[in-house]
Amino acid sequence: FDNLPASIELIRAGKLRALAVTSATRSQAMPELPTVADVLPGYEASAWYGIAAPAGTPADIVERLNQALNAAFADPRMKARIAELGGTPLPGSPADFAKFFASETEKWARVVKLSGAKVE
Repeated sequence: FDNLPASIELIRAGKLRALAVTSATRSQAMPELPTVADVLPGYEASAWYGIAAPAGTPADIVERLNQALNAAFADPRMKARIAELGGTPLPGSPADFAKFFASETEKWARVVKLSGAKVE
């Protein structure tokens, strides 16, 4: 398992054979790859990256940073470069990211609990 941005150049060069993507939907960068969920319904495990600010950062600063980041993600050159690297930008609000982060934390906490893994 590897994330697409880290391996896409090897796949394109024929040095690595991709079997499927683990995201819920096919990758826009490599739409020919099926999803694991095509074989194992409900399977989804995606790598994602977020941008955060220290706790207590004033709301107006967070909003200004968010607007600048969303503007950058809307730039056609930025969109093209991220797509070229196999990424899919998901611009949104700080509230959107907080909700997504909480959802991911809950999902993976369930996985850890079901696995029986223990901290040693």
